[in-house]
Formats: sequence, C-alpha cells, structure tokens
Amino acid sequence: MNDRDPFTALGETIREQRQRSQLPMRALAERVGISNPYLSQIERGLRAPSEQVLESIARALETSSRALHEEAGLVPPGQEADDIADPAVLERAFDGGYDSIVHLAAVTSVLRSVEQPELTFRTNVIGTNALLAAGRAAGVTSLAFASTNAVTGPMTAGGRDRISEAAVLNPLTPYGSTKAAGEMLMSAYTASYGLRCACIRLTNVYGPGMQAKDSIVARLMRAIRLGTTFEIYGDGTQVRDYVHASDVVEAMRLGLLSDDWAGPMVIGSGTSLSVLQVVDAVRDVSGADLAVRHGPAKPGEMPAVIVDPSRAHAAGWTPRFPSLEEGLVGVWDEWSTAEVEAPAA
Repeated sequence: MNDRDPFTALGETIREQRQRSQLPMRALAERVGISNPYLSQIERGLRAPSEQVLESIARALETSSRALHEEAGLVPPGQEADDIADPAVLERAFDGGYDSIVHLAAVTSVLRSVEQPELTFRTNVIGTNALLAAGRAAGVTSLAFASTNAVTGPMTAGGRDRISEAAVLNPLTPYGSTKAAGEMLMSAYTASYGLRCACIRLTNVYGPGMQAKDSIVARLMRAIRLGTTFEIYGDGTQVRDYVHASDVVEAMRLGLLSDDWAGPMVIGSGTSLSVLQVVDAVRDVSGADLAVRHGPAKPGEMPAVIVDPSRAHAAGWTPRFPSLEEGLVGVWDEWSTAEVEAPAA
C-alpha cells in the first residue's frame, strides 16, 4: 500500500473506476449507533474535497434494528431509527441502484448478544438476509462485511497457534454464531447470484470517533478522562489483536474493489497483547495515572485471539499502524479534548 491517506485513496479509486466505466459508482454504508470509527472515515474518503464528482452519490444509510437503537439509547435527538430488516426501509435506501455495500449494521457486543439472543438474531441474520436480497435486486455486485474472528471459537491448547481463514467455524456465543450465519448467506449469494462478498474478519477495532463505544480502548480512555477506576474482567492475561480503524477502511476498500477479496479475510495487526499490556500502553501514551481493579471474567470470552493476516497481505493489504502504541497517539489526542460523558446505566 502507498503512503496516501487511505480515506482519500478510497475516493480516488472510486473516481478512477467511474471515469473508466462512465458509470456512477455508488457505495451504501450503514452502521449501528451514533458513532462508528470507520463509517465516518469511509464517508470522508468518498467526500474528499477534490472528489467533487462524488458529492451527490456518496450517501450513507444509518440504519439497524429499531429495537436495538431504542434499547441502547443510541438514536440521536430528532432522528428516528430505521430497521435493517424492514423491506420498505431497504427499498427506499436502494432507490436508484447501487454498485457496492459496506455492511456494518449489527449487534456487536458479545455480552449483549448473550443477554439478548433474539434481538441479535433479528439484526445480524434476518437483517443481513434482507440486505442481501435488496442489494441483489438493486444490482449490487460487491459487498464488504464487517465479520469477526469469533466465528471460529477458541484457540485450543496443542492445536492451532493462529486463527486463519482455514479455521473451522465453531462460535461460542450468539454474536459469533450470527456473524457465521451472515458469512454463510454471503457465500450462497456469491455462488448463486454473483454478488461478490468479502467477509472481513476483524479483531478489536480502535481509532477516532469512539466516544460512544464500549470497547476496551474506549473504556480505558473514558476512565482516564472521568477519573474513574477501570475494571479488568478476570486476571487480565487474556490476549487480543488490535487493528486501527484506518486499516479497516483500507480493507473495506479492497473488499469492494478487488476480485481477490471474496469469502473470509482475516484482518489484524498480527501481534496480540494481553489486557494488562493494553492498560500499560494507554498509560504510556496518555501519561495519565489509571487506577484498575479486577472483576469476574465474562461468560463467552475467549482466552486468546492470535490471528494470521497473511492472506490479506498477499491480497494487497498492509496496516499503517502495526503497533498499538503508534495508533493510540492519535486516539488519545482526540479523547484528551473531547467532551466525555459517563455511559448510561
């Protein structure tokens, strides 16, 4: 990958394809909640000032399960939430036709999925099926799907040492199982209808625009700004891979535009860190004192996620932020001046 800003590169690539084909290249991006760290940046890449030609076609559909929005309190003031499983909503969204979809709408919390499996199934499976059907009817030819390595289950002692695309599906939670179901639907749509789907299996995503999120990096930043104690679930030795939002954007771009991206594609830095190491990294970058306490481990949490992103590398993807510490610098710059509120109880 070159040194251009990946968001601008996305807009430039789409513009170049439009000029070659003389056809409009339109991308439908949809999200859950009021903040998604990579949707806004995908939009920014499409709407770069130098890409005036894309201004009228770079729209984003902000939609998900109405029940999820209302229950989580994520509907912005004055805005009514749409339902990704509602055919009428999708018909309006696809009016005029689209070439590509970036599919981010989902129940993304493992813990929420355990507590609310029916809601998770409706949003992640029924909603995904409805989206695929609507996309096919609208003439969509490519789709980039935010999937997860939770579809493959735990890494077992004496077994595989890294998670790759070849791992057998073995999800442990409603979240992982519904994402696996989404991948299977996409496999069928690719084979049956020629709608190429890139199932991008993400590790823990962090980056700008995460003030409304409940991921570990956001929780750590929030604890520093509010002066609260950070709770570590279990002993803190569980390890995870962390990938920056800008690197996810680049993977989504390739997923939309490259024929090499079809089926599952593992995306991650390739280096996993324990929760204790992440806490130390945030302390180092922020320079802040951060009090922590240990609480009980959460059900369904995998002890280790160590991924092998070599297939993605071979298909043209290289992370701009291979180390967590490097990526955290910009994240802390944003959090250090942002208005931060305590999460709703």
